[in-house]
Amino acid sequence: MSAKGDMFYAWTNVSDIKGECGGAVTSILKYLLESKTVDAVLTVQKGADVFDAEPVVITDPADLVKSAGSLHCGTLLLPKLIKKYLNGAKDMKLAVTCKGCDAKAMYELAKRQQINLDNIVMIGLNCGGSVSPVLARKMITEKYGIDPNDVVKEEIDKGQFIVMTKDGQHKGIKIDELEEEGLGRRKNCQRCETKIPRQTDIVCGNWGVIGEKAGKATFVEICSDKGAMIFDGAVKAGVLATSAPEEKGLEIRDKIENVMIKMGKKNQETQFAAIGEGTDRLKYIMAETGRCIKCYGCIENCPICYCVECSTKKPHLVRPGQVPPDFMFQMIRFAHIADSCVNCGQCTDICPQNIPNSLFMHAQQVELEKMFGHKPGMDMELPVLAFAEEIDERARLNATGSDMIYENVFGEEK
Repeated sequence: MSAKGDMFYAWTNVSDIKGECGGAVTSILKYLLESKTVDAVLTVQKGADVFDAEPVVITDPADLVKSAGSLHCGTLLLPKLIKKYLNGAKDMKLAVTCKGCDAKAMYELAKRQQINLDNIVMIGLNCGGSVSPVLARKMITEKYGIDPNDVVKEEIDKGQFIVMTKDGQHKGIKIDELEEEGLGRRKNCQRCETKIPRQTDIVCGNWGVIGEKAGKATFVEICSDKGAMIFDGAVKAGVLATSAPEEKGLEIRDKIENVMIKMGKKNQETQFAAIGEGTDRLKYIMAETGRCIKCYGCIENCPICYCVECSTKKPHLVRPGQVPPDFMFQMIRFAHIADSCVNCGQCTDICPQNIPNSLFMHAQQVELEKMFGHKPGMDMELPVLAFAEEIDERARLNATGSDMIYENVFGEEK
C-alpha cells in the first residue's frame, strides 16, 4: 500500500498504450475511467500540429491515446474551463492533468467556490516551462533552419529544446542560448518556481528516472491520500507495474528541481528589476497598459477573475467607450487579482497589444506575499479579498445601496 510522500518508478502494463516515459499517466487515466472513479478526463491533445494544443474532454478510455505525450508549445490553462463549461465539476467527477500553474489555479478557484475539488482528481505533471506557439514557429524557422510545418515532435531535455522532423532529423539548442535572444520559454515560465506541482494528488514526470528504466518509466510521487488510493487501485487492476526509484535518481530529481527553482527566482529578480521600483514602476506600467484596447481577453482568460458583475464595466468606475481606458481599468484588475496571481501567463498570451500583464501581476503578487505571507495556489488559505462571497455581497449592496464592506464597533459603515 502506498502513502502520501511515497515515490515510484511506474510504467504501463497495457499493450496498446504507447505513451511517453512508459505510459504511466495514460494508464492511470484509463484506470480512473474504467473503474468509474471519474466520469471524464479533461486534458490536452494535439490539434492540427504540435503548435496547436487543444483541450479535450474524454469519456472513452480508447481515446486517451490521442492525448499521450507532451506538448511544450501548448499554453492552455484548464481550470477555468471547468468553471465556464463544466459547471465547476459540481455535478460530475473529473480527472485533470495539471502543470504547476493549473494546480495553483485549481486551488484559487476552489477557494472562491467556483469549482468543487472534491469531485476532481488532479494528475500533476512536472513542468520546466512552455513555449508560445507563435514564437516557437519563428524560433524554429530562424534558429533551427527548419520549416515548422515539418516538425512532428518536440521536447525539452537536458537543458535543450529539441525538435524532430518528418524525415527523422533531430536538432536541439540550449534553452539558455535561446532565452538570451528573447526566444525559448514564455517569460512567466522563466519566473516560475512550481516545477513539481505537489498540490495535486499524484505528480508524474521523467526527472530522476535513470538506468535501464530511463525513457521507459515515469517517476511518480504520491501527494495525497486520494492519490495513494488511486495509485494502489491502478496497480491492483494490473494496468501499472512499479519498482522503487534508484537512490541516485532521487538525488538527480531533487537537484533538477532545486536548480530550476533557483533559475525561476533569478529570472524574477531580473524581470522585476527591468520595470523599476516605486513611482518608476508605476509610470512604466501606465505607459505599457496605455496600449490597451479594452478587449477583455485578459479578464476572460484569467483564472482568478470570476465576478458575475465585472467592476471594470461599471460606468462610474471606468468611462464607457474610451480606448485606451482610464488607468482605473488596470487598477481594478490589480486590486482584484494581484494578491492571488498564479503566474499562468494567460493574460499576456491573449493580449493583442503584447502588454506584459502577467509580469505586472506577478511582480505585485510577490511584493504582497512579502507583506502578508500569502502564497497563492499552494493550499486552501484564503487571501483577504476572498473572504467576501460575491453573491452575498451583491445582495447586500443591492439592499443597502452602499459599497462599504466593513462596519465599525458603533455599527456605522466606514
